[in-house]
Amino acid sequence: MGDELKSSTIPLLESSSTGTASKIQTLGNIIVSVVGTGILGLPFAFRIAGWLAGSLGVLAAGTATYYCMLLLVQCKEKLASQELTPETETYGDLGYKCMGSTGRYLTEFLIFIAQCGGAVAYLVFIGQNLSSVFKGHGLSLSSFIFLLVPIEIALSWIHSLSSLAPFSIFADICNVLAMAVVVKEDLDKVISGGFRFGDRKAITSSIGGLPFAAGMAVFCFEGFGMTLSLEASMKERGGFASLLAKAFSGITLLYVLFGFSGYMAYGDETKDIITLNLPNNWSTIAVQVGLCLGLAFTFPIMAHPIHEIVEGKLRNSEWLRKVCYKDGENPTFVGKFGTYLSRAILIVVLALLASFVPGFGEFASLVGSTVCALISFVLPAAFHLKLFGSSLRFWEKALDYIFLIGGFLFAAHGTYNSIVGF
Repeated sequence: MGDELKSSTIPLLESSSTGTASKIQTLGNIIVSVVGTGILGLPFAFRIAGWLAGSLGVLAAGTATYYCMLLLVQCKEKLASQELTPETETYGDLGYKCMGSTGRYLTEFLIFIAQCGGAVAYLVFIGQNLSSVFKGHGLSLSSFIFLLVPIEIALSWIHSLSSLAPFSIFADICNVLAMAVVVKEDLDKVISGGFRFGDRKAITSSIGGLPFAAGMAVFCFEGFGMTLSLEASMKERGGFASLLAKAFSGITLLYVLFGFSGYMAYGDETKDIITLNLPNNWSTIAVQVGLCLGLAFTFPIMAHPIHEIVEGKLRNSEWLRKVCYKDGENPTFVGKFGTYLSRAILIVVLALLASFVPGFGEFASLVGSTVCALISFVLPAAFHLKLFGSSLRFWEKALDYIFLIGGFLFAAHGTYNSIVGF
């Protein structure tokens, strides 16, 4: 999730955004952009859907996301070949060049909503893990979320995001440790005979199981808005599609294996964040606290694009520009205070939204199957049809319409499921 602003949060990409990144660097950028904390919710999606339906949902989401990322690159190359406009650098630029101002506003609005959804998911994730670590102290999930607000407001006032990059890496390391602990628990259960494979359902009776798993998987394949920046950062751009295919093959396989192993280990007891199933010992607590610390310090990175969009719109107001900026550029005291205030208000609003979320798993699947589906499937197909039109072969046009119509239906179904439940 996110757009070009996220490029400043990826350590490798930051130093290679001028088209000098090697294949190894680009591979690292893809992994950092795509893999996030959503993976810890995949075993729950497998519980809802069943191990076979969950696997199919993840495979479908990974394949579809990869194909639609290539559509974006094709659209960029088509525009570049016309040499009528400057190079398309961001998803918003592509929206503008395909559909004018409406395309830009729609693209940026959806990215804004998706980024807000990701930020809320971060807060819920942290809150649920802290509630597990400090259970018995009489504090609710909402209490832990609101305890984070002063910290996140202070961090949102930091102008240099690069200073937070080590915490992002730390959070990724904790992610890997959490996955390793889950796999270890799974192996222990297998060795001790703690479960029978026949007790785990291949496909559940829930009609919404497969879409739920697919929605969670789409949420897990975050970073779609970074596609053009990732491709532009690569020195040998001709090899991007092949490298992306290898990266997505590995990531998709990892997602399937992790979701499968987590569900095999805990069955119907699988919780929406798999770390909540781990035994209450020092290693589990260390991993959970590490995850929470890492995410608390990287939350400003997730929220930064939201601040940029809000502040950009405020700067477009002629009256505010006169009051808050000298010569229309340098902020006055009032302008600086307004920036700090707007960021504080936004953090409070996100925390309020998070306090109403019933659980990480349901919310992540909702975000994935609605706004992320529109960004990842509907818009790329629409842009591709707009730019290439009649030059497309029948099967290419058919695929575009499948993604266009299927993406809308997927989003509608995800919204319906979030309202009626399972």
